Amino acid sequence: MKATVLSDGAWGTALALTLLANGHDTSLWAPFPEHVEDMKTAQENIHFLPGIPLPETLTLEADLRAAVEGAQLIVLAAPAQYLRKLLDALAAIPRRQDPIVVNVAKGIEVGSLLRMSELVESVLGRIRYAVLSGPSHAEEVAKGIPTAVTIASRDASIFEEAQRAFMNESLRVYTSYDVVGVELGGALKNVLALAAGVCDGMGFGDNTKAALMTRGIVEMARLGQALGGRAETFSGLSGVGDLIVTCMSRHSRNRYVGEQLGRGRSLPDIITEMDGKVAEGVTTAKGAHELAARMHVRAPIIDQIHDGLYRGVDPREAVRHLMTREAKLETH
Repeated sequence: MKATVLSDGAWGTALALTLLANGHDTSLWAPFPEHVEDMKTAQENIHFLPGIPLPETLTLEADLRAAVEGAQLIVLAAPAQYLRKLLDALAAIPRRQDPIVVNVAKGIEVGSLLRMSELVESVLGRIRYAVLSGPSHAEEVAKGIPTAVTIASRDASIFEEAQRAFMNESLRVYTSYDVVGVELGGALKNVLALAAGVCDGMGFGDNTKAALMTRGIVEMARLGQALGGRAETFSGLSGVGDLIVTCMSRHSRNRYVGEQLGRGRSLPDIITEMDGKVAEGVTTAKGAHELAARMHVRAPIIDQIHDGLYRGVDPREAVRHLMTREAKLETH
């Protein structure tokens, strides 16, 4: 099929390479024309995925209308807080067919508190929508390192077609009907990865991170179920799987930001140093905190990360607060 990946971040680029390798006529769109020229010159994405060759058969495109013309599969790979702008631009382009739209952004829109499927529907209306998520660092997928992910849609015909498009011998794709759970697993684990990084930055050990991840998945599932997700989804690839890789990996931008915060650096300095690379957990922490309050869901780790980012709470005070909370049964 003709496939288009919208946005040239590391994950978008890796997925474009996957689709191309699977035999699809694939385009990669970049919002900045100068990035397209840089990729054409270097034959690699020097800004977001350096060291991975871009085949000449991959179409690099700066014109959004040209990129989506005739596409049967559109991958939304813009960061969550930039997705609305991309959707508005897409809405202004007449659609001659009904492509499958696969979202891979992981977040909650600040202000509206919309999940990505809700945001897409609010702008584009009812479309053939799916979400792809799971433990999948772009650097490893681009190198063909064995990876497994989940793709969810409310319509089996949609997730089965998308599954066939992406799946190959190095990328195994499972399917799910739980759009809400898969989206929230991908979004909320980034907040907890910030906390894992803080633990690393403060010099804590394996015990601390194990406790954080275990109690973190409880918060993810608790909030996810309150918003309509299924409990079992958070025990799967898009829940605990993605949480493990994001909390542990050297590739994780969210873990890195948390580590720097744990070492005492300021958030503005860290973000500036990242030179355009996005740690979704920073903004998702705000949305997750507000959603938990709205739904009357206990989420103490998420709350402490939010307060550290936006209310200046010292990491040491946050740890003390979490460790000295009222004693309770583990299952409560």
